[in-house]
Amino acid sequence: MSSTPVPAPTFLLLAANDGASGIELWKTDGTAAGTTLVKDINTTATLHSFPGEGGTLFPSEFVFLNGAWFFSADDGVTGPELWKSDGTEAGTVRVKDINPSPGAGSSPRGLTVFNNALYFSASDGSTGVELWKTDGTEGGTVRVKDIAPGVGSIGGILEPLSSSPSGFTVFNNALYFSADDGVSGRELWKTDGTEGGTVQVKDINANAGASASPRGFTVFNSLLYFSADDGTTGCELWRTDGTAGGTALVKDINPTADSSPSGLKVFGNALYFSADDGATGIELWKTDGTEGGTVRVKDINPGAGGSDPFRFTEFGSALYFSADDGVTGPELWKTDGTEGGTVRVKDINPGTGSVVSELTVFGAALYFSADDGTTGPELWKTDGTEGGTVRVKDINTAAGAGSAPNALTVLNNALYFSANDGVTGRELWKTDGTDTGTMQVKDLCPGSCSGLPFLVILSVRNEALRSAKH
Repeated sequence: MSSTPVPAPTFLLLAANDGASGIELWKTDGTAAGTTLVKDINTTATLHSFPGEGGTLFPSEFVFLNGAWFFSADDGVTGPELWKSDGTEAGTVRVKDINPSPGAGSSPRGLTVFNNALYFSASDGSTGVELWKTDGTEGGTVRVKDIAPGVGSIGGILEPLSSSPSGFTVFNNALYFSADDGVSGRELWKTDGTEGGTVQVKDINANAGASASPRGFTVFNSLLYFSADDGTTGCELWRTDGTAGGTALVKDINPTADSSPSGLKVFGNALYFSADDGATGIELWKTDGTEGGTVRVKDINPGAGGSDPFRFTEFGSALYFSADDGVTGPELWKTDGTEGGTVRVKDINPGTGSVVSELTVFGAALYFSADDGTTGPELWKTDGTEGGTVRVKDINTAAGAGSAPNALTVLNNALYFSANDGVTGRELWKTDGTDTGTMQVKDLCPGSCSGLPFLVILSVRNEALRSAKH
């Protein structure tokens, strides 16, 4: 990918509902006046265009490329198709009606920037769900390859076979993903953007028709790591250099079943993840890429019960995550990579756990949602110390109700998020980290109705904005 940094957008695109237009495309610069409807894509009153991934109820994917945001939307005529917007009404247009059948929609998903183009999965109605790319123009929106050609019987009806590519990850000047070619099952693939250069890396599970189902692709030390099942060792940690010969099992962590590595996260000079070795349950592990260097960091929940660590987030000189030690319930933990340095930050909700989520770094603190057992799920922050782990504000003041903040997103020196204060519904909020500086940006849907779908994801969080890393 290009090493030239993409100019940071000064506004967010989001899916919102004003109560009249339905869930449509909005933008915000963080001010009430600057929070406006960009375009009513589905102009039928109260019907939704669902701007976001796959045209689902939960808009979640906006990707920035060459001055425009790309996303899926349904205008009520063509079904969910690929759209782009520069933040203006006139500049919000459908890129291409990939599936020309009226109302069918191609349902583009997995939007990922690679080599100055946008890659995604979509169905044109004749070849099934396959790999596509666009340069932002209608003519430049093309299928890369029909990985699973032909048709198959689905419920007695002949339908085009779909390779359903997913997990798109840029590595070593190629785009890696999992796909099912209809012969070898779901395996590891890569593309250079050409039909001829779209190839299976390795049939990891060589049993006829069986799938390795590789997932969790993460670049670490010039190799691509992932979990996969070769049909012999179960679901374990693998790595690849992009060649068949260089695609290998790192370690059979659970010799008798699946260790199911997940949440792969690079921190310091190691790759961290959760895994189950069959004896201690799902715990925190790390690897340096070698079998001998793949070790459990700590048995946080001693014995056979696992601590289920997840939501790994780097902040300062530690890796933060949620874990349950079997005594306090799910709480906020951190690790420096050593057993002794893996500690609970604070027992926010003694006994039952605070169920921390949405870990997001902003300024000199780590922000998250947590429930202290009194106020319900609210916005919290930590500087990494027990004393410095505090609630930012009790947004929904009804006892135990909680505003359930989510979609935490940094923009223009503020932290934006979705929250429900119990009066105006779920709306867009922002904070500078103080109680008084935590406020609603705008009541998008006036009154008690919610202006934001519960699972709205604010656009700036997309990985495309960090393209300079690759």
